[in-house]
Amino acid sequence: MAMGKGKLSKTFIWILMGLLFVGLAGFGATSLTGTARSVATVGEKEVSTDAYVLALRNEINAFAAQAGRAVPMSEAQSLGIDQQVLARLITARALDNEAANISLSVGDDVVADQLLQVPSFQGTDGSFNREAYRFALRNQGLSEAQFEEQLREDTARTVLQSALIAGNTLPDTYVDTLLAYTGETRSFTWARLGGSDLQTGLPEPSDADLQAYYDENIDAYTLPELRDITYAWITPEMIVDTVEVDDATLRAAYDERFAEFNLPERRLVERLVYSDDTAASAALERVNTGATFEDLVSDRGLTLTDVDMGDVTRDDLGDAGDGVFSAETGAVVGPLPSNLGPALYRINAVLDAQSTSFEDARADLRGSLALDRARRVIETLAQTMDDDLAAGATLEEIADGTDIEIGQIDWFPGTDGAIAAYDAFRDAASALTEDDFPQVEQLGDGGVFAMRLNRIQPPAPQPLEDVIDQVRQGWDTRELTAQLMVNAETLAASLANGATFEDLNLTPNQETDLGRNAQITDLNPNLLTAVFEMGEGDTRALAGTGDVLILRLDEITPVNRDDADIQLLADALRNQSANSIAEDLFRAFATDVQVRGGVEVNQTAINAVHAVIQ
Repeated sequence: MAMGKGKLSKTFIWILMGLLFVGLAGFGATSLTGTARSVATVGEKEVSTDAYVLALRNEINAFAAQAGRAVPMSEAQSLGIDQQVLARLITARALDNEAANISLSVGDDVVADQLLQVPSFQGTDGSFNREAYRFALRNQGLSEAQFEEQLREDTARTVLQSALIAGNTLPDTYVDTLLAYTGETRSFTWARLGGSDLQTGLPEPSDADLQAYYDENIDAYTLPELRDITYAWITPEMIVDTVEVDDATLRAAYDERFAEFNLPERRLVERLVYSDDTAASAALERVNTGATFEDLVSDRGLTLTDVDMGDVTRDDLGDAGDGVFSAETGAVVGPLPSNLGPALYRINAVLDAQSTSFEDARADLRGSLALDRARRVIETLAQTMDDDLAAGATLEEIADGTDIEIGQIDWFPGTDGAIAAYDAFRDAASALTEDDFPQVEQLGDGGVFAMRLNRIQPPAPQPLEDVIDQVRQGWDTRELTAQLMVNAETLAASLANGATFEDLNLTPNQETDLGRNAQITDLNPNLLTAVFEMGEGDTRALAGTGDVLILRLDEITPVNRDDADIQLLADALRNQSANSIAEDLFRAFATDVQVRGGVEVNQTAINAVHAVIQ
């Protein structure tokens, strides 16, 4: 089925040119020759050793450029780069083999057109230069006949691929169905029935009823796997009250942080800078005659965020300080100087000066200094703990006579409070085994701990008598929901027959134009799913937990196909589905041609290539 000398489209030519440029990217690379000419064969086509070397080096270099470092062959193999390259080359040669089997080829004029467009084969005047062509091929170790045959195969392969993946479209019904699913909305009315709507009280459950409910819901009353853990720990908070901090140290800390405890008056200010005093004065006149500061900012193409200075002191404003700090809150003053030129200033708030004496700051100073000293004490203690544990001391022995606390916890994922509130403890507890020796580990606040796993208790149901109150509550809730459901179904039937919510003494709530992904707080999470299963005018009772919803679907609003966003979504769905089909078809076809052609891999040759690239 030769194509002869027919012309190909420009798009097709550019596809082929892209493939050609990729093939020529490695010109100048060292050729790997020897007894092994190929690393694999598919039917009558070989994956040459040189082609594999070139493709593998290009792929590793690309990954190295992305990673910003050299990538050794061992790492490339661990990442599967070599397998990906080999699979890609085998697929290409399988398509070449299939094209040859069905006599698919291209004419000499197509090959010539492509040669004329390769920059590497052009002279200084931009035209095809045979000497440049020969030099490039000789540098790669290829003859003109070999390269042109390779180019012809690349072209035929592209024709085969294009025929396979082009024109894969799904019917409009497919896209319309997806649009309807994602874009349709529902308007509906609902009412809630709760315990107060029950006409009669709940029956008293028998022991058999409670036992049956317990057995049916045994998972809810089963304790998770428990880890019996003994731990020793100490945190700065545990010993902070025992740490001594003298007055001289506190006074020095106060002096060091004097500016923190004694803040001058500050103002929240916005500043709008102008080119000169005339422009600034004209702007201020506009404010005085009715314009707002926001108007001035907007006229300059700015936002309030652009002109916000935050809280500033008088000294921060330099020569403008007196003018700004003598103005009232809300005033716009100026023109006043700034480091950028004349400016108008708006005062948004006044923050009074704050003065904290040494005596008033003493408690805060002592707390922070004592915590710092406690952390240093714990650092030293942690080293002693580590040495004692290494020498064989138990957690109990380490805690004896020190501020270290010993504790026990039946831990499971979700346990919180005390030491289990620390991420470090939870992570360590989840990984702990009975063979692990206690070792010192850090907590996030400067504390340390060590732990020992005593035993693991597998998941086990709690005895009925221990959870009888929860079981009774669960039984009551289920019974309440069941009785409400009976009433709700009767009411829903009445709605379907023309009664209104008000006729049935129900309080209606209306929801309008909600999509499938709408969020409705404090309602049954299955509500929208139920609504989208209903037809217009349908009614339904939806059971919850201790309550029931009565629904009536009032209106289905179809997708507005004229909406620009919906049109974009339709195009995206159409393209996505076409691409998905094309990928599936190509994958299936590529697998089929490899199976029919037969793939043989020369692992010895591949190993030799990997050794060279190392």
